[in-house]
Amino acid sequence: MTRGPGVRIVYDDADVVVADKPAGMLTIATASERVRTLYHVLYERERRTRRGGRVFVVHRLDRDASGLVAAAKHEGAKRALQAQFADHSAGRRYVAVVAGTYPSDEDVLRSYLAENRALNVYVTPDPRLGKLAVTRVRVLRRGCGATLLEIALDTGRKHQIRVHLAHAGYPILGDRRYGDGRPGPGRRLALHAAALELTHPGTGERMRFESPVPRVLLGAVRR
Repeated sequence: MTRGPGVRIVYDDADVVVADKPAGMLTIATASERVRTLYHVLYERERRTRRGGRVFVVHRLDRDASGLVAAAKHEGAKRALQAQFADHSAGRRYVAVVAGTYPSDEDVLRSYLAENRALNVYVTPDPRLGKLAVTRVRVLRRGCGATLLEIALDTGRKHQIRVHLAHAGYPILGDRRYGDGRPGPGRRLALHAAALELTHPGTGERMRFESPVPRVLLGAVRR
């Protein structure tokens, strides 16, 4: 495993790179930020160490979240990985710390999500306005006024986890867009992409990667 500026490289070969993104870093560039991004780190690393320097990020992670992100090294790998995320055969598992004591040990959050002109996502009862989103939740630990959750996605909608949990009344700590104003541990969003499972586009091998839950999130849930 190697590192870039705040980025840990979990896996790397001629087809795929899997990186552990820190909280506060964009996945890809925006109009206002083009350098402090995961893509830039991976591109510069590839340019220095391999031929061509091509990198294709195939899925995104919110800026204020941390955890695993996969990228492809060539067009063929990009298409293969994008197809896995599109049909949800790429497995993803998250952990989050939410405000309050989550009541059910296991839960399924299912609703339609739409996006308004301000680019905020919201729950709608109208299937003509939104797209179906399904989020599976399991309690890992209940603490004093907060709960550590394990989360799996059956769908991959924008801000799905954050909106579903906020709508259920248990917003993620530190969520400045959908939260209740409570600060996040370590001044960050308490959301971490802890596991990623995918089929290697070259070998066909099923691969699983894991990232330890940051201590600052674990410390936010005291018994």
